[in-house]
Amino acid sequence: MALKSTIYKAQLSVADMDRGVYADHALTLALHPSETEERLMVRLLAFALNAPKDNARGDLVFARGLSDTDEPDLWQHDLSGVLVHWIEVGQPDERRMQRAASRAEQATFVSYAASTPVWWAGVKNKLNRTERLAVWQLPADQSQALAALAQRSMQLQFSVQDGTVWCSAGDATLELRLEPLLTPR
Repeated sequence: MALKSTIYKAQLSVADMDRGVYADHALTLALHPSETEERLMVRLLAFALNAPKDNARGDLVFARGLSDTDEPDLWQHDLSGVLVHWIEVGQPDERRMQRAASRAEQATFVSYAASTPVWWAGVKNKLNRTERLAVWQLPADQSQALAALAQRSMQLQFSVQDGTVWCSAGDATLELRLEPLLTPR
């Protein structure tokens, strides 16, 4: 018997002063049986940091990710079906990252594990000719603190200013600072 996903609902308010994006989102996420709450919350963070200003080029939506190897965690397609943005969390191999960058106008990857430096050392030299690719590291202690905010029904506020992300849930507030490992050319 296959295990079922656990459903999480999030009311997400985004105030990204760096990009001029201000919006509220009612999101439903499925926590895959093999997924941790830490990964789920990093997916929410990735949504907040990449949500478009408007839907002129389509909406950013959660894809099947872990359930389908041909899909990322999040993606954005324009109205004609062109893949605008491919977003994944974790530590994929360089072939997957190159394929994502070749398929989408922009590909973004967010690594959050303590093993990020080891993984990055193994893939970074193989990505030096890859355009349209951004790779970010969320320090492991910050991703674990973010995971502590996970609830089946949650209200989160993400505020971004000068590269610092403030995440608030009830009385708890976290300061998150993603470090760029690779920026698009």
